[in-house]
Amino acid sequence: MTDATDAIVMEGVHKRYGEKSALDGLDLVVARGTVHGVLGPNGAGKTTAVRVLATLLRHDEGVVRVAGHDVRTEAREVRRRIGLLGQHAAVDEELSGWQNLEMFGRLYHLGNKRAATRADELLERFGLAGTGRKAIKQYSGGMRRRLDLAASLITDPAVLFLDEPTTGLDPRGRAEVWASVRSLVGAGTTVLLTTQYLEEADQLADRISVVDEGRVVAEGTADQLKARIGGDRIDVVVPDLSQLASVARLFGDEATVDEERRLVSVPAANRMATLARTVRELEAAGIEAQDIGVRRPTLDEVFLRLTRRTKEAV
Repeated sequence: MTDATDAIVMEGVHKRYGEKSALDGLDLVVARGTVHGVLGPNGAGKTTAVRVLATLLRHDEGVVRVAGHDVRTEAREVRRRIGLLGQHAAVDEELSGWQNLEMFGRLYHLGNKRAATRADELLERFGLAGTGRKAIKQYSGGMRRRLDLAASLITDPAVLFLDEPTTGLDPRGRAEVWASVRSLVGAGTTVLLTTQYLEEADQLADRISVVDEGRVVAEGTADQLKARIGGDRIDVVVPDLSQLASVARLFGDEATVDEERRLVSVPAANRMATLARTVRELEAAGIEAQDIGVRRPTLDEVFLRLTRRTKEAV
């Protein structure tokens, strides 16, 4: 259900390329001032959805509104209110960070003085003021991506689309971008984040939509999605592969085995009671675990389970 406070609304959206459906009745609602994650495998329709929302691609059927404006009939109003950070850098490596931002400001018709002021503001906001006069080719991956993010905010958009913003970054660079996104949302920006990094969605998103075959197959908070495939689990790691079968027999039919990680996992309806019982049974069987613990399901497990169900239903 949508209301006037929703920043993004997609209802029954279709986009076809010949016989192939890139979007097949996609429904998506994003509340203002939140981060909404969109997860899906390659070819699921994530980038197509972003391109439709950003007025870069016309959809065939359905309703699409951004910041209260229809993307088909009010495209200019939509473009005035959005920013877009794609998968690939859009900056000129020979120019400095400041020169890039100032150039973007002039391209957006801010005028020379306002463009220069805006470049200073954004460099300061993203922790790049000390490197703003350096050529982009001297920036680290995280610094370059933060500059890309700054460039997407030249016009101070109400809605920001981040299409796999940390692809190719190392953990430090990814953490830098995450911190910048949190700061934006804290200031009131609405963010639609498409990503294949499950940890990224877990860290940043208020709500998550799992997309497969051009439609949403599940939606909710990270905790709600994890609860869909069961509650807590007990994981037992053994020092030797030869012990896996013995541990699996202790757990019965509900056990899942990961040979690569030498791990056996079982659902735990009562986490502490199941953990205590597991320790006693391992001791009675003479099996010394390398590690044992209780954990929640991960978004990786949710993602794989939900997208596998979609394939099996076809």
